[in-house]
Amino acid sequence: MAATILTAAAAQAANIEVIQDDRGSQALHDHVVALRAGRRSGSANAKTRGEVAGSNAKPWRQKGTGRARAGEKRSPIWRGGGVVFGPRPRDYSKKVNKKVTKLALRKAFSERVNGGDVLVVDSFAVADPKTKTFLALLASLTPETQTLVIADDFDDNTYLAARNVATALLLRAGETSTEHLLQFRKIVVTNGALTQLAQRMEISK
Repeated sequence: MAATILTAAAAQAANIEVIQDDRGSQALHDHVVALRAGRRSGSANAKTRGEVAGSNAKPWRQKGTGRARAGEKRSPIWRGGGVVFGPRPRDYSKKVNKKVTKLALRKAFSERVNGGDVLVVDSFAVADPKTKTFLALLASLTPETQTLVIADDFDDNTYLAARNVATALLLRAGETSTEHLLQFRKIVVTNGALTQLAQRMEISK
């Protein structure tokens, strides 16, 4: 199985517009930020003075003790009291429209193509579900172990062979995100997946 480096001309022939300038940089940034923000749980929660356990009784009388006046033990200045302006549950997700998402995907893919990091193969499959077989196949395509493999589909043997390789990831073309394209040092993509990626990157006029 031989792999060829995907050039800008070859990408154009596959109906993928390769961006050569700074166009799409902001879209790429916004989309990656949105992806990472969407993974935040937003579950951090600090109790206010109205939520902590404690009595409403005044700890001591207002005057005559020589101590500072105090209203209740749940005050933020007391140990075990409520928290002022503490974190509350919130939704960190950000909205990015479809055109920005497609432009970000095309920009990320263009950067990898311009860097010579995308390799094209006819197919990607192993004969038996063994890690050794998978590593041998990957080594025949690229010496880089941190590799993203994109195909239109994978058989069970290929999935089983790759599951113990932490530095490599198998993804279908429809599952590949902008962040995935930037995460690995080399990208191996099949011809079938390239067609699907071209459809995902196409921006309607």
